[in-house]
Amino acid sequence: MKSKLFWPLMILVLILLINLFFDRSFFAIEVKNGYLTGSLVDILNRGAPLLLVAIGMTLVIATKGVDLGVGSVMAMAGAAGAMAVSGASEGGLVPLFTAIAFVIGISLLSGVWNGVLVSRIGVQPIVATLILMVAGRGIAQLITDGQIMTVYYEPYTFIGGGHLAMLPFSFFIVAAVLAIAAFMTRKTAVGLFIESVGTNPEASRLSGINSKNILLMVYIFSGLCAGIGGLILSSNVASADGNNAGLWYELDAILAVVIGGTSLNGGRFSLRGTVIGALIIQSLTTTIYSIGIAPEINLVVKAIVVLIVCLLQSAEFRKKVFGIFTIKRPEKKKEGVSLS
Repeated sequence: MKSKLFWPLMILVLILLINLFFDRSFFAIEVKNGYLTGSLVDILNRGAPLLLVAIGMTLVIATKGVDLGVGSVMAMAGAAGAMAVSGASEGGLVPLFTAIAFVIGISLLSGVWNGVLVSRIGVQPIVATLILMVAGRGIAQLITDGQIMTVYYEPYTFIGGGHLAMLPFSFFIVAAVLAIAAFMTRKTAVGLFIESVGTNPEASRLSGINSKNILLMVYIFSGLCAGIGGLILSSNVASADGNNAGLWYELDAILAVVIGGTSLNGGRFSLRGTVIGALIIQSLTTTIYSIGIAPEINLVVKAIVVLIVCLLQSAEFRKKVFGIFTIKRPEKKKEGVSLS
């Protein structure tokens, strides 16, 4: 119970178990058309974009920053990818590679933009990324001409809707990005540098760490994760919506990171905790829709659950609330030693 991951794991299990009261086959996994199907598989598939965005957001928050532009980057990436394959025939993979190149290019440019504003010019992260949050959404709508762009190119829709080894292909994309992030932050000195910059950037600079490059790197990585997430999102629905794609994903990603135990004050971070937090958000969303909660109050329900998780993670809160039910045993009086 002392682990930061204990309560998030308990909440995740509880949310999943609640579904059993409404659907006895919730945990059932079947093989249909050669691949696995079921509610748990759907949660992994639909939660892939959020998982990717949250992984990138974790490193940004670890440096005591925030990236509010990830939702707009998702919209721009999805619009760019859909535009590249619009009207493409099924005859070749060149349009697919072109779309992936566009997505990676626009994602890296977005990350560089945020990183330069924060690390080189010194703009506050919330202000710098807010600029892209507003402008990026407008750029996405310019790409789609304000319309929902439909995609009929099967290789493109395979990215978010296809399957490999009976599992959703998006699962392997998330696993690859997570493995790369975990290796770079836990098997090399990069993770230590990130935590150092988030804890005390000035002390990090004096100790020889190039804080500016570390900040630039994490914002580029966050932009790249958001772009790949936007590609999966656009591919999964076979369309691009510059207005609604990736909407409020930045807030869900921040919540996932905080639920996972990473502090907004920077410093130590947990990728495992972020994955659990993202699964909580996605499982909660799936549960809200599956049990028939009215759409107008689903955001309230989500906020209440997130609040409960954050309170349970607080040692001070647990001490004040659960300490009331602790029975204090009377202390035994120590016998004095006579010197006479």
